[in-house]
Amino acid sequence: MKSQEPRPVVAISRRPRRGNSRNGIIRLAGLACVWMLAGCAVGPDYQRPSVEVPADWRWKAAEPRDHVPRGEWWAVFAEPRLDELQQIARTNNYDLKAAFYRFEQARANARISRSELFPTLDGNADWVRYRTSGNAPNPFPAFDIPSITQDQWTTVLDLSYEIDLWGRVRRSFESARMEALSAEAAYQAVLLALQSDVAATYVAIQGADRELAILRQTIGVRREALEAIELRFKAGFGTEFEVERTRVEVASAEAGLQRVLRRRAELVNTLAVLCGLPPETFEERIPEATAPLPAIAPNLPSNLLERRPDVAAAERALAARNASIGVAQAAFFPVVRLTAAGGYLSGDVDDLFLWDSRTWSIGPSVSLPLFAGGRNRANLERARMAYEEGVAIYRQQILQAFRDVEDSLAAIRFLDDQVAALQEAARAGRRSAQISYARYTAGAINFIEVVDSETVRLQAELAAIQGATEQRLALVRLIKAVGGGWDEQS
Repeated sequence: MKSQEPRPVVAISRRPRRGNSRNGIIRLAGLACVWMLAGCAVGPDYQRPSVEVPADWRWKAAEPRDHVPRGEWWAVFAEPRLDELQQIARTNNYDLKAAFYRFEQARANARISRSELFPTLDGNADWVRYRTSGNAPNPFPAFDIPSITQDQWTTVLDLSYEIDLWGRVRRSFESARMEALSAEAAYQAVLLALQSDVAATYVAIQGADRELAILRQTIGVRREALEAIELRFKAGFGTEFEVERTRVEVASAEAGLQRVLRRRAELVNTLAVLCGLPPETFEERIPEATAPLPAIAPNLPSNLLERRPDVAAAERALAARNASIGVAQAAFFPVVRLTAAGGYLSGDVDDLFLWDSRTWSIGPSVSLPLFAGGRNRANLERARMAYEEGVAIYRQQILQAFRDVEDSLAAIRFLDDQVAALQEAARAGRRSAQISYARYTAGAINFIEVVDSETVRLQAELAAIQGATEQRLALVRLIKAVGGGWDEQS
């Protein structure tokens, strides 16, 4: 419970001795300095929790390095259009703007908390015209006290300062500062996720374009085959079954084309929203990928994970919760506040700033918590449990980071062999389809074998394209998992 700050409401009629007042002020100021120097911050000092990590990773004591510039890591794809889209997304994306404003709010909260380290000085000026009652209780019945009507002019400076004996203010500022750093890391996490989503969507659109090219080529070939088979049927060398079966293949390829077109349109809309632009006005010019995939550095060091902003955000949020324990513990101790006021008071505005109109007061106040119904103890327990929750979140975030990297490395490792096999299957499928059609025209096989070989060929080519796209997406996920790109010195 805060004590009320003394404020003069009547003029001092007798001039005090200047020497005594100054000595009193000096003594009180000296006592305040002694209290401040002797003060200590209650609550535990923050220490980063230990984390179990895989033995294959070269690990040292983790220190967040999310401030290290990540650079334009998407440049590994050598796509000028992707560079343009990344810049547009960083400028216009609304999720990123919201994260930035959350960061600014946290910084403002930290400045608010920091202001409590300094005294508060308020200036007040007021004028009151009042009338006393002539029938008020009179402690001296022998004398009549008449009613009085008069003015009162007051100008006062009020000073208030909490002497931070137990570190409550310092712990509050520490907590707010770490919350601000956590919000900054969260902003960087949103930025990294945005850059990764833009790159992944861009790569997915390129893959869809390759699928569309294969499907359009297939539809053209099948329509030519349908025309040839219809001519054979009209000439009496084929059957109606062959005609209708070819029409089924043409329609199936056209349906597949529409399915990929729909998926591509959805990807373009996603990319437009990531760039903060209306989908209907978004320019969907996406050139074909030409650059080969970059090599993956073996034995990635664990300090790459220190750049992950989500890990840094969890660690700093944990430090803020640790400081909150000290704030809760300080509630058990007295609050010592130094208050002072000084100014002028007069019944006539013309005499307000005369020397005899001056007035002042100074003195400390102490507020001691005696009984709160267990509120302070419960609040301390809540702060400690919130810290333990933060430890669990931080350790889980570390494990999730290792999982993300291991999943991405496994995907890249197995996709290399998988894509090579799919490309071989596509090559064999194309050759098989050519051979079966030649044999059919020569009368060596029936039409069903031609249809089967053509279906296998199309599926193999689409699978090869999808595998190559997934390979590029796995690289994007790996870069995101380690918090950005890397070089040989990482």
